[in-house]
Amino acid sequence: MTNIKTPLSPTIAISYSRMIARQLGLQEKDLAVLLRGTNLKVEDLLNDDTLIYKEQQLQIMRNAMALSGDPGFGLRLGQALTPPTHGPLGFLANSSPNLGTAIRDFQNFLPARVSFTHLRVMEKNGWLECHFDIDISDKEDSRSVLECFALSLLSLIEFVLGRPFTEGHLYCSYAKPEYFADYEKYISCPITFGARESKLLIPESLRHIPNASSDHMNYGFALHQCQSMLQQLDANQGYTSKRIRKLLLSHPPGKLSEEAAAKILFISKRTLARRLAREGSGFQRLRDEILSSLATGYLRDTKLSVEAIAGMLNYHDSSSLRRAFKRWFQTTPERYRKQFANASVSLANPRSGTHTD
Repeated sequence: MTNIKTPLSPTIAISYSRMIARQLGLQEKDLAVLLRGTNLKVEDLLNDDTLIYKEQQLQIMRNAMALSGDPGFGLRLGQALTPPTHGPLGFLANSSPNLGTAIRDFQNFLPARVSFTHLRVMEKNGWLECHFDIDISDKEDSRSVLECFALSLLSLIEFVLGRPFTEGHLYCSYAKPEYFADYEKYISCPITFGARESKLLIPESLRHIPNASSDHMNYGFALHQCQSMLQQLDANQGYTSKRIRKLLLSHPPGKLSEEAAAKILFISKRTLARRLAREGSGFQRLRDEILSSLATGYLRDTKLSVEAIAGMLNYHDSSSLRRAFKRWFQTTPERYRKQFANASVSLANPRSGTHTD
């Protein structure tokens, strides 16, 4: 196993620990139990900017295993680790043109998110050998992390293929666990336990399989805009409003509901609304700000039709986008594009025309 140098400063995003809490079904008042032995506070867990050390992350995993009472909790957690859960960079893998590029993207961005993991990809005898390297000495910790690691990669592969991945072979360096039958619930390809090292074999012939999603280029452009906006968030914005904006920007446009956002923050929908109201904001207002900015960006910077833009922003049809656009800017998308192209009219800032709750 490759020796991975452990960073001296914390590098692991707290979002993984929040996902663990959601998998356990914890509420805000119960979160302290998950953090026992880490010197972290609940406020740290809820702060999007928190980074933690490897040992803190592993302790949270141990606590989660104890709370769940399920030795196979690593499998459950791994199934939830789809590429978008790795943050905005995860969308790069989902939008890759083919499987080989997606795996390369996964290899490149994962260590930046989870510093004690690394994927080594080698070509050998007609296979892509994906070796799972982790910097963990404890066998129980190692097994859980390897389960998460492997299922995260398998999730990416099956997203690109658009079907279960049956052609490969997963090798696990640990002995067959008592709950080995559960592996069949999550993994479609053959599995060998007690192998010399942990790795996933992928037929090299699949590397050029195109991504099953049909709008990679368009979605990649939308992701680029979302990432740019994330960097420009107003530092003086209210705490809850800032977190909601980040969540909205980290999800496909228009897909995150208020109820889902509240669940991610471990609070009720009513509590979320109350906190946003104290900051002079609201979920619908923040959602409109994001969508209006994305819509005008597409109209200014691309030649996409209004129908295509409506689809990218996840509106049911172009009429729905036109109605929203008229509410935001008191004009139509077509007229906005024409006026911008002619440089004859300067529209107000999107926020000034945004509907408030």
